[in-house]
Amino acid sequence: SHPQDSSDDIEDVSLFDADDDVSRRSKKSKIRHPVASFFHLFFRVSAIVVYLLCELLTSSFIACMVTIILLLSCDFWAVKNVTGRLMVGLRWWNQVDDDGRSHWVFEARKVSAQGSKTSSEAESRIFWLGLITCPMIWVIFAFSALFSFKVKWLAVVMMGVVLQGANLYGYIRCKVGSRKNLTSMATNYLGKQFLRQ
Repeated sequence: SHPQDSSDDIEDVSLFDADDDVSRRSKKSKIRHPVASFFHLFFRVSAIVVYLLCELLTSSFIACMVTIILLLSCDFWAVKNVTGRLMVGLRWWNQVDDDGRSHWVFEARKVSAQGSKTSSEAESRIFWLGLITCPMIWVIFAFSALFSFKVKWLAVVMMGVVLQGANLYGYIRCKVGSRKNLTSMATNYLGKQFLRQ
């Protein structure tokens, strides 16, 4: 394995140029991507429901485990590749360069020429609520499985923590990274004012 490059690539790019004009005309509170909003919550909530009810529905641990892992995998792919771009204009991924070094890339959609937000506030709330709440529930499940000595379920629960936690970490880095330049500009300005005094 190669050491992770300490300098992450943070770019400000337009992910959907064709959608910019449409998004300017839409209301902020309107859900412009109902299918994406539905699937953003569907897979992650379904995995939690199956985990809670699987012992009531079937006695087969293997069937439950495969179903939960499939739902978690579908959720990871959908949130990372589709719903993040559509709902909040953020995207992240990892790429390996020719030297074999790993780079994490975090992207944010460009702000429109009028300076208005291209993301709906309602969609943004749904996205972040689902993104933060569900990994917390899987962490609770992990402690519950650990303290109740349900070792066979611990692997399944850890998959939930890892997959959903990775998306949460990636999108938090995207959100913070998009403000990084603004923060450094403000710090430099305040430093200069302090030195003048």
